[in-house]
Amino acid sequence: MSTTSTTVTVRLIVRTFSEVCITAGTLTVLFVAYVVFWTGVKADTAMDGEIGRLRERWEQTPVPIGTDEKPSQAAELPTPTRTPPPPPPYREGRPFAVMYIPRFGEQWHKPVLEGTGTGTLKKGLGHYARTARLGETGNFSVAGHRRTYGDPFKDFPKLRPGDAVVLTDGTTWFTYRIVRKPYRTLPSDVGVIDPVPGPLQKDAAGFKGPGRYLTLTTCEPEWGHSHRLIAWAYMDATQPVAEGKPEALRS
Repeated sequence: MSTTSTTVTVRLIVRTFSEVCITAGTLTVLFVAYVVFWTGVKADTAMDGEIGRLRERWEQTPVPIGTDEKPSQAAELPTPTRTPPPPPPYREGRPFAVMYIPRFGEQWHKPVLEGTGTGTLKKGLGHYARTARLGETGNFSVAGHRRTYGDPFKDFPKLRPGDAVVLTDGTTWFTYRIVRKPYRTLPSDVGVIDPVPGPLQKDAAGFKGPGRYLTLTTCEPEWGHSHRLIAWAYMDATQPVAEGKPEALRS
């Protein structure tokens, strides 16, 4: 083979390799843009839609408000005591509450849906199905993406003791208070969402007995999922929605 032919072949190989690299680089940039930007746009739209549907549902079920009217004679007669029916179970993939965390900004509010499946977490935060219901004794536990799909828990490491986590189900405001800075652990540390949180690192949660607790979980590191960040809170206060926003959202 002549020197000229060899030079042409080498140039062809170099040019082809360069074009492949440029194409691969372009595809990588487009993929990153999709993950960072477009999934966020879609998730924000989905979350707004879930909150909108929740509010429509709540508006169709008026919140009871006390009255100053004098009760009738019939109302004063003793009536048999009835046990109120249990609340309906949360439905998989459906929203049932809205969460507010002032530490993350005045405009931060996200829907909470039942379940932690991939599709559910694209639309908001997800409630671990085997954990307590909102406001009840036990450990109401919620997961959320730290990055992608709206970055709901992007600022998770900023949580500090005393921070408020406020939720509403349309009739009641529930205010929880964070007990300590986020705890880093492994995905296998499932005790973090036990009724009385029991993480691998003893006393990391600080709870000694039954109570009304909240656990928040997200991925660690920020762009990975080899570990988890956990934040625990205890129930601080409740109040009817009819009384207006709780103090934690007014300050």
